[in-house]
Amino acid sequence: MLREAGESRERRRQATHPAAVKPELAASGPNQVYSWDITKLHGPAKWTYYHLYVILDIYSRYAVGWMVATRESATLAEKLIAATCAKQGIARGQLSIHADRGSSMTSKPVALLLADLGVTQSHSRPHVSNDNPYSEAQFKTLKYRPAFPARFPSIEAARAHCQEFFPWYNNEHHHGGLGLHTAADVHYGRAAAVRAGRAQVLDAAYLAHPERFVRKPPTPPNCQPHPGSTRPRTGPDWHSAKTRMTVPHSR
Repeated sequence: MLREAGESRERRRQATHPAAVKPELAASGPNQVYSWDITKLHGPAKWTYYHLYVILDIYSRYAVGWMVATRESATLAEKLIAATCAKQGIARGQLSIHADRGSSMTSKPVALLLADLGVTQSHSRPHVSNDNPYSEAQFKTLKYRPAFPARFPSIEAARAHCQEFFPWYNNEHHHGGLGLHTAADVHYGRAAAVRAGRAQVLDAAYLAHPERFVRKPPTPPNCQPHPGSTRPRTGPDWHSAKTRMTVPHSR
């Protein structure tokens, strides 16, 4: 009887707390959202390090700027960001740049530079370790390669290694999260043409030997989002045309 009368629910006046929505930065094309971070490279002796600064476009995964230095410095970061924005032709109000809460990232010189350039500044949430995933994934790709040494004998050796790595990473490395395209193809708008060429090759293979394809004709991995997708995914068949990164906006 209580259920029929609608009296079986909680009848006390209690505050309701809706689920918090995670803040996001979204990029629907290149040069809209950058992520940057600094990682340490082991030097020739124990407790000696070189510092690798990398700026990454989260839409294309293209490393738009990098630098190896002997120290972590806000002044050096300021110069790298300014040079990268000039090289990519960033206009005022076009770009958001995200970083964690390291001393260089939250420094006043970097904040003033970004304000002068008209770039929106964003930082990871306090005590949250996974708000900068694209930069961390790029560092893992760097350090898990077989050619990556345990230590660099000099800063010149570290720079030489990076001069070989970043052209490979941008132009030759086929990203699983980009439909097996290279970062350069996505960044410079060549992905659709590359995918069309792959489709022609697969169509020819199917026409020549249809018995080899049991279920359906082969198709190349897609570099566009599935209809209705609202959250980022990873995998060989999906790249978000609105790549999202869970971070708060802060100037």
